[in-house]
Amino acid sequence: MRRRIVILATMAAVIATTLFGVPLAVFVGRGNWDNERTDLERVATASALAVANDLSGSATPQLPLVPTDVILGLYTPTGELRAGRGPSVADRTVQRATNGYIDATDAKDAIVIAIPIMDEGQLLGVMRAMKTHTTATANTISASLAMFGCAILAVALTWLLARRMAARLARPLEDLSVAAKVLGEGDFTVRARQSGVPEIDSVGTSLNNTAQRIGDTLDRERSFSANASHQLRTPLAGLRLQLEGALESPQDPRPAIRKGIDAIDRLDRTVNDLLSLARDENCAPVADLDALLADVEATWREPLASMGRSLEISVNGAPAPRAAEAGFRQILNVLVDNAFTHGSGTVRVLARDAGGALAVDVSDEGSGVQPGVDVFTRRADVHNGHGIGLALARSLAEADGGRLMHADGSTFTLLLPSAMESADPPP
Repeated sequence: MRRRIVILATMAAVIATTLFGVPLAVFVGRGNWDNERTDLERVATASALAVANDLSGSATPQLPLVPTDVILGLYTPTGELRAGRGPSVADRTVQRATNGYIDATDAKDAIVIAIPIMDEGQLLGVMRAMKTHTTATANTISASLAMFGCAILAVALTWLLARRMAARLARPLEDLSVAAKVLGEGDFTVRARQSGVPEIDSVGTSLNNTAQRIGDTLDRERSFSANASHQLRTPLAGLRLQLEGALESPQDPRPAIRKGIDAIDRLDRTVNDLLSLARDENCAPVADLDALLADVEATWREPLASMGRSLEISVNGAPAPRAAEAGFRQILNVLVDNAFTHGSGTVRVLARDAGGALAVDVSDEGSGVQPGVDVFTRRADVHNGHGIGLALARSLAEADGGRLMHADGSTFTLLLPSAMESADPPP
């Protein structure tokens, strides 16, 4: 591309200088010839005036001094050379001047001008002046060489500017090509640099926006996969236990089947919640606190009971939360799952009024988190769903204008704005 730009610009400069320079050279050459003719005519006229008085009297005419490249000759009315230099017999130019008119002839190698010398209508003689084209040709050649040198300089400058412009235009396009290649290889963090050329920058901005959108989409997909693996792991394990228990029990399998269907409904609701969160459909209506707590009890009472543990859920004047139901449900499930997986003893869920906001405390009888451990940081092993639950819960709480805190030991506290108050989180 760079080479084509340089070649095209240089060719354009050559054509432009040729179209302009050739007519100019012709015009300059003709101007030099016209100037030479005018100068010669002026010299011949001055010389004719200088000898006119001598021809009117009896004195021998004396030709004036003229430039060395001018040859003067004085002819009689009958055409004989009387003084100066020139043909001994009048040539055609002198013969035509004897009729009383100035005559000029551009020969191949010289200019000849003949001026009649008159006195009261009587022809006294003819002044002939001749000058070769050497001076005019030399001046024309000098001017042409000067113009040719300027043309060469102009083409050279055009070549240099074309190289610089080609580099300026080609470099951002090459950068765009590299960025597009890197984007095609799966690196969505690549960004095209601004070049200062509006048209190219527009393409670069579009490429950057595309990379941003693709990267965001993949991040949401990865987040959904990790969240789904985390949130579905325990319900699936519970469903498996129910089905295995039904196989080992000789009793009527219908109660186990109904429990399995309820578990599948909860799984389906969990998947729908995660899809809604991944698609940024997590609006903030007023969630049904009682229904959500009942769902938590239905989901976790049996898994905890299978391990000899119990679940206690209580409500102490808790207001209705201003939060998305999907996000709130997942936060509660994460906190109870954390107590189920890492805690011991009874799991307690307390919903209470915290100065106009809803506070939900989830605790167990275990030792809790070791001091200095940030449990809300995503860990590296997120591909199998481990290490992301509490980080997910905190992000969902903040998305609804709330906070999730590690209060003490094994107690986690969720604060959400009340439906009757502003959406600002409590201090």
